[in-house]
Amino acid sequence: MTISASAGWLVLLIPFVPLIIASGLMLWPRKPLWSTLAPWAALPALLCSLGLAPPLAIDLPWLLLGTQLGLDQSARIFLFFTASLWLAAGIFAAGYLHEDAHKTRFFVFFLFAMAGNLGLIIARDMLSFYASFAMMSFASYGLIVHNKNAEADRAGRIYIIMVVLGEVLLFAAMVMAAALAGSTLFSDVRTALAGAPTRDLVMALALAGFGIKLGVVGLHVWLPLAHPVAPTPASAVLSGAMIKAGLLGWMQMSPLGEGIALVEWGWVLMAVGIFAAFYAALVGAAQQNPKTVLAYSSVSQMGLVTIAVGLAMALPSRWPEISAALQFLALHHALAKGALFLGGGVAASRLTTGWHRWLVAVGLVLPALALAGAPFTSGGLIKKVLQTEATGLTAPWDSLLPAALSWTMVATVLLMARFLYLAWPRISVTGQPAQSNMLASWAALIAVLILSAFNSGLDDGAETVWTLSATLSGFGTLALAASSMALGGWILSRADWRRMPVPAAGDLVVPVEIIADYAFRTTRRFAKSLSHGLSGAATALKPPTTTLDRSLVPDTITRNAWTVACAMFLALLLLSTMTLTM
Repeated sequence: MTISASAGWLVLLIPFVPLIIASGLMLWPRKPLWSTLAPWAALPALLCSLGLAPPLAIDLPWLLLGTQLGLDQSARIFLFFTASLWLAAGIFAAGYLHEDAHKTRFFVFFLFAMAGNLGLIIARDMLSFYASFAMMSFASYGLIVHNKNAEADRAGRIYIIMVVLGEVLLFAAMVMAAALAGSTLFSDVRTALAGAPTRDLVMALALAGFGIKLGVVGLHVWLPLAHPVAPTPASAVLSGAMIKAGLLGWMQMSPLGEGIALVEWGWVLMAVGIFAAFYAALVGAAQQNPKTVLAYSSVSQMGLVTIAVGLAMALPSRWPEISAALQFLALHHALAKGALFLGGGVAASRLTTGWHRWLVAVGLVLPALALAGAPFTSGGLIKKVLQTEATGLTAPWDSLLPAALSWTMVATVLLMARFLYLAWPRISVTGQPAQSNMLASWAALIAVLILSAFNSGLDDGAETVWTLSATLSGFGTLALAASSMALGGWILSRADWRRMPVPAAGDLVVPVEIIADYAFRTTRRFAKSLSHGLSGAATALKPPTTTLDRSLVPDTITRNAWTVACAMFLALLLLSTMTLTM
């Protein structure tokens, strides 16, 4: 059953329901009504994704510089899986945090981040998208630092620095794009950008700005730090739903499907994506925390997204097919990764019987196989579609990319094997038992993941004949993937990581912290020694005697980095404003 287009104003419920409930929690935190409604705040958005028939558009000329909200088919898919995951995570959080003294504070940040995430999906103009994107990003800081310990503080500081940097890049890109198009509507921007002389600069800013949220390798350092310290339901939406805002931003601002081939950009993105898929797998397989392993898995899987976007840039005529694959890839990753995070939370709870343990184990293995791209799973279907489309590339990409996509399955199997070994449920009489709402929301998310594989609307480009031999071949490959995962888990469990140079979580951020610490301490000592003459200044340039604690960032460094980030924001804000008025 669908709702008529005249009822399109119902899309306003999508972001405003969580905003209203968050406001109620802030004003009347002891009223049971608001705490009861909070876990269900995403339900109106989910119902809209199922009931509203696109295309829909609503103009609000009095809001900002003119706001347009609406739904097209792509936005409807994003809204469906995003609302599904937020709803499951909200219900899960109600049980997961039932004894947490700061549960209300968590849900306030949770609801503001949800409103921003849902709002940017229905935004048809850049200003409303930017406002929603910023609200989601800054509210997520409260989810990351919820536990109020040293590791959470460090992860929160690095996250907020990356957020500010991303907002700076996006603001500059959007101001320049609006100046070129004479409009803030994404549809006008894509058309104007296709032939603009400053297209490459705007695209570079947008790709980097959205790439921070998407977890593109090199800009991913906040992900493996934030996920392990955030509560499990927050990690699920951070990795499953919110990073897809970066993909949606790429799709909205890039001139994809405009009939112009961006071959060089395509090559760059495909190369970056291939590197990300394997680099993140190697680093992630060495981690000790299962949530950190899942964070690196997200970086690896977003490499697949980057490959698909690069493929679309190199083959603009294939954009409809690649766009469908990208939307299904986003849906598949969101549901599977959300199920793994929530399942990890269930596995860590008290399990007193063997059949409970094995049910939880099955619930972990199913989404792990889907992420690995096993046959008869959504992940396997996506990789087949992308391999088919890649045959239209010129040499050497026509043979290199399909081979690389096949090997990404090996990389993901490695990560999933490591995760399953670390998170495997064990019988325990300690800890808190899983609440019924935790189990119900997790099971529902797995069911949606399974059903989505049969309603993808994708065509792998070849005839599918369900013969006995084809079925047996598919199950054989599936058994091979499962056995490879088990063998990989056993090998990884036997490795003595203490004797290996294991990279710390956050990998690339560690040397940056060391260099920043040395530069900051040296500068401070040099400034203090100027009063002692040249000899004192020379002494100050020697390496500081104190060393950086590599597990935590000193407050002095993070405060200095925050100051630099704010200065960059103000400088680029001024530059962008000048560009707009020229």
